[in-house]
Amino acid sequence: QVQLVESGGGLVQAGGSLRLSCVVSGRTFSDYAMGWFRQAPGKEREFVAAISWGGTRTYYADSVKGRFTISRDNAKNTVYLQMNSLKPEDTAVYYCAAKYGSSGSRVGEYRYWGQGTQVTVSS
Repeated sequence: QVQLVESGGGLVQAGGSLRLSCVVSGRTFSDYAMGWFRQAPGKEREFVAAISWGGTRTYYADSVKGRFTISRDNAKNTVYLQMNSLKPEDTAVYYCAAKYGSSGSRVGEYRYWGQGTQVTVSS
């Protein structure tokens, strides 16, 4: 079993920055590709970013490209999401997720999920 715990969410003004962290336990972290997703009230969960198991390949939704950066530290079993130039439309619950093997952008590809952390961006 794999456990994921996110942290780092909060309230920030538009234009500000936040760094989300997700600590993974229970399996060999470096075996898993990691993703960040978000879900706003009344909307479906959507892909934000993903990173390969070795950290050499990253993928982003068009809506966050150039503003968000995903990274991982396999020695610390942690994946990060650095969010800059935040906009009110980035307001959502952010989830990290793990999948064995290659990276993906679909919710259904990921087997393990964290409980989520709230990010609120005020205008």
